[in-house]
Amino acid sequence: MPVIRTGQATVHEIHGARFLSYATPASGSSDLCAWRLEIAPGTPGVEHTISHEEILHVLSGSPVVTLDGHRTPLAPGDTAIAPAGTRLKVDNPGDQPAHAWVTARTGLRATLADGSALTPPWAN
Repeated sequence: MPVIRTGQATVHEIHGARFLSYATPASGSSDLCAWRLEIAPGTPGVEHTISHEEILHVLSGSPVVTLDGHRTPLAPGDTAIAPAGTRLKVDNPGDQPAHAWVTARTGLRATLADGSALTPPWAN
């Protein structure tokens, strides 16, 4: 059984956010990916359409999730479920960092508003 220790996460930074990747095929997971999302205070998110369902569980801070244009403020302990095909955006308008635990199926792709596609390494 693979065990990924706190200091073994692979760190990726994009669009003002930090993704600490724990479970991916490279670390031994075949079906699911899991990562910790960290968003600095005052950081706007980047809207993208997701190919697979994503589950976002807030650990700290006050992020705002927007699903298909519907904006919802979140608090620690809240969980947002974004179905496949949803336009997703996560902002942190607060003055404290926001942290969330995120899971998705392996193979996640994100299509940005300009039509470009991203295959995030923390979810593949």
